[in-house]
Amino acid sequence: MAPRFGIEEEYFVVDPVSREVVPRAAAVVRRATAALGERASTELVDFLAEAKTPPCDDLGKLEEQVRAMRSAMAACAAAEGVRLAATGTPVLGELIPAPIGAGARYAKSRATYRGLDDEQSICSCHVHVEMPDRERAVQVSNHLRPWLPTLLALAANSPYWAGRDTGHACWRAMTWARWPVAGPPPFFASTAHYEDLVATLLRCGALMDTGTIFWDVRPSARLPTVEIRLGDVAPTAADAAVFAALIRALVQVSSAAVEAGERPPDPPQELLRAAYWLAARDGLAGTGLDVRTGRAAGFRELTGDLLAHVLPALRDSGDLGTVTRGVQRLLTGGTGAERQRDAYRRRGRLTDVVDAALLPDR
Repeated sequence: MAPRFGIEEEYFVVDPVSREVVPRAAAVVRRATAALGERASTELVDFLAEAKTPPCDDLGKLEEQVRAMRSAMAACAAAEGVRLAATGTPVLGELIPAPIGAGARYAKSRATYRGLDDEQSICSCHVHVEMPDRERAVQVSNHLRPWLPTLLALAANSPYWAGRDTGHACWRAMTWARWPVAGPPPFFASTAHYEDLVATLLRCGALMDTGTIFWDVRPSARLPTVEIRLGDVAPTAADAAVFAALIRALVQVSSAAVEAGERPPDPPQELLRAAYWLAARDGLAGTGLDVRTGRAAGFRELTGDLLAHVLPALRDSGDLGTVTRGVQRLLTGGTGAERQRDAYRRRGRLTDVVDAALLPDR
């Protein structure tokens, strides 16, 4: 039986006239808690509002939950006179220094990370997949590592930053890479190895607390899940659900490999970082790096390899048709980054890019 899974998403709060980001997330979230309870929350930067689905056991239910969550958040934003946009980075607005939210933890973050917080205006998608225990989550992380650059290319939705085209498909990943504990996770021999490394990072001050473990795969600190957190927020609810289902299938295949005692690939961290950069720069349209073999390969080819790898799990869950169609939609219609640039090319207006990314409020 396929494990339960869920999604966390972040959205930018934008002014409906200028389409620039505005620091109104706290007001939106206060209103949204009436509908979503603790599933709506603020983030470090007051340009961002976050929402979470409950755990779901099948893909159809998850997509329904994402649609309902987005609609509720958008309606609350409209009631506050603002809108929400699903882009990985802000298209328009004065961003630096970012408006930091209120509270002791955010004040501690500012004292610890300083200028990094000033540019932390990014919106991502986190996928949680239920795990039987923490050791399994750590071992699954090892098996996921070779596939992370391909997932990053599929989820790319952040080509613009503050009024300019960065030339990258996923600029969010580039800004995120500057943090001391971020990006592709190391290879872990065991849970004890993971905990020892985290303890060292805490002692030296590179981590403020366990909530600032920003590796793109980690055992959740508060839930019985493995958390995959490398994607930009998806343009649509359907895209988000397909991405989550693809990740769940990859986790299932990886978990089965752990049970079978298969040794995971251990690509060098240098190759993973290079593959990340290639994925972030060009997305699916580019040539990447197959970190399992060291050979250059297009991300479209690597996407085919990923689908073939997770085929048994997609069949078992009944998600094969939906995920295959969703991935084909990305391959033919473009990722979020390509769609953003298409919106700009029509009239040469960045306001059109924001408008295309606005969440529907019904």
